[in-house]
Amino acid sequence: MADTLGFSLTGADIKKRSDKIKVGVDTAPGRSLLYATGQVKNEDDMKKPFIAICNSYIEIVPGHIHLRMLADIAKKAIREAGGIPFEFNTIGVDDGIAMGHVGMRYSLPSREVIADAAETVIQAHWFDGVLFMPNCDKITPGMLMAAARTNVPSVFVSGGPMRAGVDPNGNATTLSTMFEAVGAFKSGKLSKEDLLEYEQNACPGCGSCAGMFTANSMNSLMEALGVALPYNGTALADTEERKELVRKAAKQVMYVVKHNIRPRDLMTKEAFDDAYALDMAMGGSTNTVLHGLAIAHEAGVPYSEEDINEISKKTPYVAKIAPSSHWTMQDVHAAGGIPVILNELIQKGGILHPDRMTVTGKTIRENVAGCETKNPEIIHTVENAYSQQGGLSILHGNIAPDGAVIKVGGVDKDIHKFVGKAICFDSHDDAVNGIDSGKVQPGHVVVIRYEGPKGGPGMPEMLNPTSSIVGRGLGREVGLITDGRFSGATRGIAVGHISPEAADGGNIALIKDGDTITIDLTNRSMMLDVSDEELAERRTHLKKFEPKVKTGYLARYQALVTSANTGGVMKGYDELFADK
Repeated sequence: MADTLGFSLTGADIKKRSDKIKVGVDTAPGRSLLYATGQVKNEDDMKKPFIAICNSYIEIVPGHIHLRMLADIAKKAIREAGGIPFEFNTIGVDDGIAMGHVGMRYSLPSREVIADAAETVIQAHWFDGVLFMPNCDKITPGMLMAAARTNVPSVFVSGGPMRAGVDPNGNATTLSTMFEAVGAFKSGKLSKEDLLEYEQNACPGCGSCAGMFTANSMNSLMEALGVALPYNGTALADTEERKELVRKAAKQVMYVVKHNIRPRDLMTKEAFDDAYALDMAMGGSTNTVLHGLAIAHEAGVPYSEEDINEISKKTPYVAKIAPSSHWTMQDVHAAGGIPVILNELIQKGGILHPDRMTVTGKTIRENVAGCETKNPEIIHTVENAYSQQGGLSILHGNIAPDGAVIKVGGVDKDIHKFVGKAICFDSHDDAVNGIDSGKVQPGHVVVIRYEGPKGGPGMPEMLNPTSSIVGRGLGREVGLITDGRFSGATRGIAVGHISPEAADGGNIALIKDGDTITIDLTNRSMMLDVSDEELAERRTHLKKFEPKVKTGYLARYQALVTSANTGGVMKGYDELFADK
């Protein structure tokens, strides 16, 4: 037999993947090192499946501070189920802490480091199975990419969502509330005392931020992909329920190892269709577009933004969650969680492929059978959906020939078209200064460019400018377009992922102050009211992009990264040497 990456597993005695490092006289030195770890006690242990725990524990990320404890629960469960656990760690970046400065340049690139690191440990040590333990931001998709790439039997269990905070008026708060509070404070609408109150209470403890931001979007989508157990997306981080979910997931790794259920068996075209259907039904983060495409690429599944748009057109929007409403993840869990949304789509939507197998050994239909909403205000029925189309849209037009992304669920429902005059900024920081100084006025479309995968580099999030716009009360009167991306906490008339990006000579680089821009949500289009002839003339004066970073990881990333519409994946051998 052969491993997914092409390495041969040979030898008459090999029955398990890990036998490569522990069977035969030639592996005796390696066995001595395995005994030295203390995880392997005797010859009987040496015969058991070796299970990796890929843990993203890191103390500066609140979504991950409890994962060290959860990993110990997982280890015990794996041993009880007959396996030998070996824990290793990946890096992690907290987008909220990294926001608005050079740290954000490392956020999306960290996804590739995580995927590469997990691949390295899994392949170097020939594990039989893997329990992946991510939670926040780029860490979940990075691990999913590694799982698809290595194709070793795996189960995912995330750390779970944070509880909502409480504002001075007793209302639920999330991280997006905090960013918008900064905008309100800068414009004189919020006192210093109230800002401090928000700051100290918006994020009350461990877990991924409490709204349907990128982390919770991805952790929920894993239920639809079939790689995580039910309630993975919503069971709160600091509960016994989450601990029990970890125990079950750890033991389930032994099941998928025994039955050789591998990630690519589950990550099919239909699985990605269903994951995006869930995404549309709950108005997930725009970052899911980037990450889903990247994961599909690693799984060898052809998938595009056009596929996503087709799913959006036929999927009802049944759960509007913060930042698009005041409902948080704990509210969604109390209403029945992701299984309710999936069952609603199966029973009445006719959208999913419900008979796909999952890591539970059961189908999606079996996993969610009988799950009905406990609160129809939070999880609507299909008949009472917010919209009969999904919460995300892919826009095309002369500004974004290869596509752009907007969270339509985060736009006020009576806004179907926005027409405004361009006000252009060539960086995130210049845009923030322009908004804070009052240069940006009602009727403007803020253009932030040279912040894409290459241009940023790293495609930083634009949460500060979008939050400042909303916090100043301009969310209905100012649009924003960018070749950068957004936090899941972004709401308003905000279009990101514009492709091609400015650094690649995309038309967004040709926009001038005062140009008319039309964002048409009904027709899924975004147009610059400038003729092709005029754009061609402007292109003759366009300066060649000069990379901002010349050394270190970001320089290498900048040289290898592809466009947002391809998921921002790194170029492979065929692309690097296509012309040679």
